Amino acid sequence: MATNVLMEALSPTMEEGRLVEWKKREGDTVATGDVLAEVETDKAVMDLVARAPGVMLKHLVPAGTTLAVGKVVGVIGKAGEEISAAAVPAPASTPAAAGAAAPKAAPVTPVAVAQPAAAVPAPAAAVTTGRVKASPLAKKIAADRGVDLARVQGSGPEGRVVARDLEQVAAAPALATASRPVAGEAASFTDVPLSQLRKTIAKRLAQSIGPVPTFYLTSEIDMERVWEAREALNAGSAADRSEAGKASKISINDIIIKAVAAALRQHPACNAWWQDDRIRYWNDVHVSMAVAIEDGLITPVIRHADQKSLRQISAESRELAGRARERRLAPEEYTGGTFSVSNLGMFEIDQFTAVINPPEAGILAVGGTVQKPVVQDGQVVVRRRMRVTLSCDHRVIDGATGAAFLKTLKLMLENPLALVW
Repeated sequence: MATNVLMEALSPTMEEGRLVEWKKREGDTVATGDVLAEVETDKAVMDLVARAPGVMLKHLVPAGTTLAVGKVVGVIGKAGEEISAAAVPAPASTPAAAGAAAPKAAPVTPVAVAQPAAAVPAPAAAVTTGRVKASPLAKKIAADRGVDLARVQGSGPEGRVVARDLEQVAAAPALATASRPVAGEAASFTDVPLSQLRKTIAKRLAQSIGPVPTFYLTSEIDMERVWEAREALNAGSAADRSEAGKASKISINDIIIKAVAAALRQHPACNAWWQDDRIRYWNDVHVSMAVAIEDGLITPVIRHADQKSLRQISAESRELAGRARERRLAPEEYTGGTFSVSNLGMFEIDQFTAVINPPEAGILAVGGTVQKPVVQDGQVVVRRRMRVTLSCDHRVIDGATGAAFLKTLKLMLENPLALVW
């Protein structure tokens, strides 16, 4: 009997997914575990795999379609097996917990049904949908504007086309999703549908800003010794090479993550989750680091950060950030953080406040390290300084508790040898 291919919950918070690309064509032989399609979840692009062997009998939705978890996207069965025009949609399933097994496919009940309402027209033939390497957002923009990706020079990893590559590319008039101007006039706007990631960001921001009573604590830290320590460490290991053949260098952010983890070990009241009817204080320190990606941000987690060396944190943060930008993180790599760090210093931002990522109770916003005149021992001297702002969920962290955490963090960064004891 034929088997439904379902839109599965591929991440713990996934409620719907966008089918980016079919990997198996109709008529292709399928083995259990084969990748059938790429699906854009709320956090990453992941593989939808076959739960039964057979032949890919039918694609019920075209690439680009967004469906709720549990809906039917295709049918697998025996070669030549008769199926209806569409399979009966399966009941919606609840998102699976991290690491849980994906739901088993349900058998098809052949009936004559019209084309699924969730299906949308396939992009016009002028749009390339083949093997051009492009990010999900770039593909979406190209489809909306009628751009042939084959003629776009990609600037992403391995020549991958990303959204910025389409900024100066002219749209095909028939497919541009914009206002309809009078002949000869330029469109006054362009509509780009929300990605699954952007939908999730919007939803979680509303959950955080509204219900969470947040207060902010700001401190300025002397970073002169950290700067000197980083230069010494990197100079002393210039001969060290990573597997990719590049020098393995420690960044200021690596040192900040290490210091945050060490401070959280001393202040477990900040290493906590709000759980509605209880507060969960974590014995392990898992630091989430905010990474800007093409159409939003994601927070890969460095687990047991307090137990790792600077070298380990540096290597892991680079590897996680790289795969985050490629939307290739597994759910367990961006969930389960106990505290977050968001650094905008590289964008020359002096100071900002970050939004707490529930259920975490705190997030540290890190500004740029800049040279400025300060008074030291009665003399005006130039020192490297950095401002940090701690956002606290007042249901978990009190003012004095947050201030004590910042004081310890400041002490560690101003005396970085404290990080190696």
